[in-house]
Amino acid sequence: MKKTIDVSIGGRLFTLDNEAYVQMKDYLERIGKNFSGTEGGEEIINDIEARIAELLIDADPGQVKVITPQDVEKIREILGEPSFFAGENEEGQAHRTANKNSPRRMYRDIDNRILGGVCSGISAYLSVDVVWIRIAMIVLAFFGFGTGVIIYLILWIVIPPAETRLQKLEMSGEPVTISSISDSVQDEFVRIRDKFRK
Repeated sequence: MKKTIDVSIGGRLFTLDNEAYVQMKDYLERIGKNFSGTEGGEEIINDIEARIAELLIDADPGQVKVITPQDVEKIREILGEPSFFAGENEEGQAHRTANKNSPRRMYRDIDNRILGGVCSGISAYLSVDVVWIRIAMIVLAFFGFGTGVIIYLILWIVIPPAETRLQKLEMSGEPVTISSISDSVQDEFVRIRDKFRK
């Protein structure tokens, strides 16, 4: 008989066996130590926890499951070790390269939108300049007897917006790792600081 512990990770409740709990606690503590002194460290840690919760749910959707040490190990392989990214040593670079080709997901890019972010979302998904997508929509709107407007409205309804940092990384095809989450938060802090200075 194994002892299990209920824990909240990323705002969701999970049941871990005792060994998995010790491993997860150690992993999260090392992440906390690594980012505690950095700008936006708390946000980075929260986003990493949200990603861990997402990975645990994706591993066995709809099932009530006890998280095992193997599950924790898979998460560590996907996200990487915090020590890898502290100084971007060779292991960190290798992990970054190995996870470079993540599948892209379709979202509306609400940060670079004119209306609903459909064109900028398609642009990010296809890695095409947004100007070409917008031109195509305008051509369809005027010369396709309003087809472009109908298509745009349908896509606006169907495609979800990229609201979280994790969704924005998935939209651009970047792997959602400790390093990419950290870079994303720090870039956002720099953008906000530059806006206030202006």
